Amino acid sequence: MNTYIKSLPIFAATALFAFSAVALEIKAKNAILMDYDTGEYLYAKDAFVPVAPASMSKLMTVYILFGKLKDGSLSLEDVFTVSENAWRKGGAKSGGSTMFLPVGDKVTVEKLIKGIIIQSGNDACIVAAENIAGSEENFAVMMNETAKKMGLKNSHFANSTGLPHPDHRMSVEDLAVLARAIIRDFPEYYSVFSEKSFTYNNILQGNRNPLLYSMPDADGLKTGHTAEAGFCLTASVKRDGRRLIGVMTGLKSNKERSEEAEKLMNWGFREFDNYEIFKSFQRIVDVPVYMGAEDKIDLIVEDDVVLTLARNQAADVKLTAVYDKPVKAPIEQGQKLGEVKIEIPGGEVKTVPLVADHSVHKLGFWGRILSNIKYFLFGAE
Repeated sequence: MNTYIKSLPIFAATALFAFSAVALEIKAKNAILMDYDTGEYLYAKDAFVPVAPASMSKLMTVYILFGKLKDGSLSLEDVFTVSENAWRKGGAKSGGSTMFLPVGDKVTVEKLIKGIIIQSGNDACIVAAENIAGSEENFAVMMNETAKKMGLKNSHFANSTGLPHPDHRMSVEDLAVLARAIIRDFPEYYSVFSEKSFTYNNILQGNRNPLLYSMPDADGLKTGHTAEAGFCLTASVKRDGRRLIGVMTGLKSNKERSEEAEKLMNWGFREFDNYEIFKSFQRIVDVPVYMGAEDKIDLIVEDDVVLTLARNQAADVKLTAVYDKPVKAPIEQGQKLGEVKIEIPGGEVKTVPLVADHSVHKLGFWGRILSNIKYFLFGAE
């Protein structure tokens, strides 16, 4: 068999782009911008370093709650009891954000979720942790186990709230991955993140996410603030059918947090777009079959391939199919028989498997004899 390389035509609609991915300066200490659909990182600044995440780590508490709602082990109507520990550590006297839950109060899971997401209640997190796992320490074990299953590489949880602790750390990359998982896995509950206010115990509190007020297409997720972490934000913005997730830490004020987050999001939408390289089951090339009941077989791409690219890079993407021919039967449907190399300006290379679109049986004895004679007389195509 011989290996063949075939250049493929560039995908459609790449000649009309005027923008380029200009350099961006963000004041945040750590920052990342992710395309939700492709998972590509458009911007990263010290994005993989474990840092104090403040209340943004409440996203993991919410993820666990949502998971229990989805699997039926918890319902929105279930009632949890507020302990004195939750009241002391997370209540008004603690100095942190609170839902203002009284000791002994009976509160539904639905209200606790709103208290965590909208009001950033530390007391609400501790109540949820204690009632689900028996203690906040046990709940932190659940958080770490969940993080490991999700593939979070630079996270360790010591509590359910994000209150300062030397062993409580997350990278902004992990926060972006977690935010993406919440949106993807729990669309039925995600709308709570866009609610701008919630009243509990006759106390009205507004959602602290500044983008909900300044960007009409923002729909979540979570702010954070401690002396160590600075002003932080994990945010989602959906515009014209495309969603970006941005995370940043270490900003000096709420105003700076809002301005920098808007700048990062607008830059991402302006400078990048998603491009469909291949459609699922798209035929790429046909190759001759040796010793098979059919003379040829089509090689296809099984799944949609979409890339996030800087607008000025799209026309310079190079596509190359690499495959052997002839292919010897028998061939199974879905069998990998080659690949497409996608070369992106800047040196990045991605590969997509090329697979058989159907099965081809091996010839019988006399058929193989004739096929051999044909091959030796005329060679492969």
